Amino acid sequence: MRLSRYFLPVLKETPAEAQIVSHRYMLRAGMIKQASAGIYSWLPLGFKVLKKIEDIVHEEQIRAGHIPMLMPTLQSADLWRESGRYEDYGQEMLRMSDRHGRDMLYGPTNEELITDIFRSHVNSYKDLPLTLYHIQWKFRDEIRPRFGVMRGREFYMKDGYNFDLTKEDALHAYNRHLVSYLRSYERMGLQAIPMRADSGPIGGDDTHEFLVLAETGESEVFYDSAVTDLTFGDRDIDYDSVEACAGVLEEFTSKYARTDETHDEAMFNAIPEERRRVARGIEVGQIFYFGTKYSEAMGATVVGPDGARVPVHMGSHGIGVSRLLGAIIEASHDDKGIIWPEGVTPFHCGIVNLKQGDDEADAACQALYDSLTALGLEPLYDDRNERAGGKFATMDLIGLPWRITVGPRGLKNGVVELTSRRTGESEEMPPEEAVARIAGIYGVALT
Repeated sequence: MRLSRYFLPVLKETPAEAQIVSHRYMLRAGMIKQASAGIYSWLPLGFKVLKKIEDIVHEEQIRAGHIPMLMPTLQSADLWRESGRYEDYGQEMLRMSDRHGRDMLYGPTNEELITDIFRSHVNSYKDLPLTLYHIQWKFRDEIRPRFGVMRGREFYMKDGYNFDLTKEDALHAYNRHLVSYLRSYERMGLQAIPMRADSGPIGGDDTHEFLVLAETGESEVFYDSAVTDLTFGDRDIDYDSVEACAGVLEEFTSKYARTDETHDEAMFNAIPEERRRVARGIEVGQIFYFGTKYSEAMGATVVGPDGARVPVHMGSHGIGVSRLLGAIIEASHDDKGIIWPEGVTPFHCGIVNLKQGDDEADAACQALYDSLTALGLEPLYDDRNERAGGKFATMDLIGLPWRITVGPRGLKNGVVELTSRRTGESEEMPPEEAVARIAGIYGVALT
């Protein structure tokens, strides 16, 4: 993409309503625009990052054996009355009626709808285990939406639902989701710590939230600092192995890590004092096992091995896709702007032409652009007639992890400058080497 042809409405001043870093930078970098309180239009740059995050979530869910689908944003109130949650959910639920007077709601979550789908089509234990998920817009009518996409009213979320014959099978699904979430977050450049949490209106006894440590987090968290030394890495896990998935759960949840709702002071004080930490965290996902709460209420049963009908055991598992974008910025920025991890960057690198209109500089930039594009990479070429300082400021603000700077002086020596956004370190090299370096960073083979 050429920046002269792109829609990137960068703001020089920070809007007064932006209280935290991610909200300020998303507005200034032209990623979002508020449509109404807690509801945003996703402009091209923000939409690209949102889709990168969504793609990672899809890939890791499918890797774990979960099946994608799509459910509507509007749901019938009758299903929620059947489960008993219609009145319990409170004023966060947006209720409405259609032209025929039927009560509807804008879905904040999908336990009822997915249970209705399951009971309509699955009859035998032989069709289990089954995990279905979708990524869809949700709505919760927050009393005070704030912090941009971190606590909005409309948000983009992955929610998945497992159906199993026994509690043991459902807990394996729980562990399988924990593994897939750890992989997802690390691919996004995040360390998200699973913490024992409260189930809230979803219900159930077993639940963990995944929290990214950040000063602007809305949750107070208590943890053993040893949990921050854990990484999943590139290990290969057999998702069908009960032992392998349970081992990862044990590894990542055996050390103390809890939100304020489930904090146990006595257990916390048993940790060596030098490892006790109290901080703030941003919730970016949660997994639940709630047994037969919905299946019993809504008649979601299967014929078991003995011929008797039994309610299925269920769990639900969510990732806040749009919230993750804000969390990544909160965890990865400096005073100049965003610093995107390579896994979610909207463009793989930026190309800055220091002297637009100079034949040699223009040709060198075009050659770099063509070479990177031919490798399947997406560069953002700043071909505007702007001063160099303005171009650098834009690149720093939007946070592309790598920048190739091209100018007449360097070209006389046969070199361009490759700069890391994270470290600020620059290195001069021939253009072909810069292309090879970028390709290597993203694991792309040179043709």
